[in-house]
Amino acid sequence: KGQTFSIEIADNDASREHGLMDRTQMDADHGMLFVFDDDTPRAFWMKNTRIPLDMLFFDADRHLVSVQHNVPPCTADPCPAYSSGAPARYVLELNGGQAGKLGLSSGDEMTIHR
Repeated sequence: KGQTFSIEIADNDASREHGLMDRTQMDADHGMLFVFDDDTPRAFWMKNTRIPLDMLFFDADRHLVSVQHNVPPCTADPCPAYSSGAPARYVLELNGGQAGKLGLSSGDEMTIHR
């Protein structure tokens, strides 16, 4: 908690679809934030993603609703989908294991500094 990350923003269909595909590494203090226009249950998959990721799902008020920990890479179809389990507007992808190191809990708030 209180950790700062440098994030890339994926806020259109093309950038959300590509996400972190084809990357072989990501710095420990980096991530990607997916921004949507509405709140709905989200499901993400790892097709062509080469590094394990934590997926942190946040609601419209930027409160944590769920986490998928250490989601493994997927290089062959079919790739499983990982669900938010609740309505989410933002999804933050970090390197696998980061969410556990942060000790996050449901309701924790994400703040964005530009």
